Amino acid sequence: MHAQNYNAKPEQPMSIPPALVDLRDRIDAVDLQLVDLLAQRHALIADVASVKRTCGVPIKDSTREHDMLQVRRARADAAGLSPDTIEGLFRVLLRASRDRQAGLRAAVPEDLRLCTVAVIGAHGAMGTLWTKLLQTVGHEVLAVDLDTKLSARDAAATADVVLVSVPIDVTEHIIEMVGPAMRDTSLLTDITSVKQTPVDAMLKHSNCAVIGTHPLFGPSVRSLQNQRLAIVPARDNDQSWLPWLNTTYRSLGMTLIETQANTHDRIMSVVQVLTHHATEVMGRTMRRLGVSVEETLQFTSPVYRMELLMTARHFAQDPDLYRAIEVGNPHCDAVTAAFKASGDEFSEALSQGNADAFRSMFTEVTAFMGSFAQGALEQSSSLIERLVEME
Repeated sequence: MHAQNYNAKPEQPMSIPPALVDLRDRIDAVDLQLVDLLAQRHALIADVASVKRTCGVPIKDSTREHDMLQVRRARADAAGLSPDTIEGLFRVLLRASRDRQAGLRAAVPEDLRLCTVAVIGAHGAMGTLWTKLLQTVGHEVLAVDLDTKLSARDAAATADVVLVSVPIDVTEHIIEMVGPAMRDTSLLTDITSVKQTPVDAMLKHSNCAVIGTHPLFGPSVRSLQNQRLAIVPARDNDQSWLPWLNTTYRSLGMTLIETQANTHDRIMSVVQVLTHHATEVMGRTMRRLGVSVEETLQFTSPVYRMELLMTARHFAQDPDLYRAIEVGNPHCDAVTAAFKASGDEFSEALSQGNADAFRSMFTEVTAFMGSFAQGALEQSSSLIERLVEME
């Protein structure tokens, strides 16, 4: 603990010139007018949602949004404002507009079959989110968790749909418990981050329809607009559950990706296992080096700050969750072995000062990335600029 300097003089408040006070007051008045105008826009969005639901018009209209942004960019340019800044502002407003429309059920068909959905693990982070989402659409939710009187088996016997939202380690056990209790006409689904094992278990322990899903986002997501949801149709029993599920989730703004269980797990071994493992190694390496995070931030570059934010975010969460995600993927060993081998190759080139070997590996990866590399350079530059503005 640092010793407090009791002899230090308290910092004197800065004297603000009267002219600046007046200007700040005028700026505050303009800002409040903007808030009032945004409130008017907010009210209009409710009317838009009502019309869209009646007419079956989707929430997102890419052509309309593109035209809107071009008009506002031109207006900004003519007014001496930054078109990029104004576009950024209206993109935030458009996203908020889509979220409000989704909350008002603008994309929910009036003839959607409303069902009773039992959420097993309803009091967990993802279970809580899914309960809210299903209720937003209009479905009735039976909340089941360790602290509820309603048991998983009893809920499964009465619900139209059972959604399993429990830790990966106990997913198979829960499926084995609820599957036999379900009616043949019902739907068994899950939101587990791996798919082959839970889908096989759902097929084995039930006779009902089975659709595996995996939300490619976490419970703290601020908006569902364009968030991705992987869907693995496994058995439908001619009950039209797949269209029902697609409509339910699309109405909330999600983008659906239909895939197969083995394909999902193979790709997620890169999207999740590789990225999580690399983040963990970076954090562990910093700890091993004994480097001061605060000191590095004094010399931070935007790219390092972005990397550090993602690393710190990772370690601020539940270690058991990430362990389960990585170990649960059947390709985990292959991915971590490839990561170690690649690290050894670069380490050897650096320790030997072998410029040719380093350059060769670097250009191999550049060629592998192809045209995506140049596009990534441009997109990441835009992200970096916004990150710098936030500091």
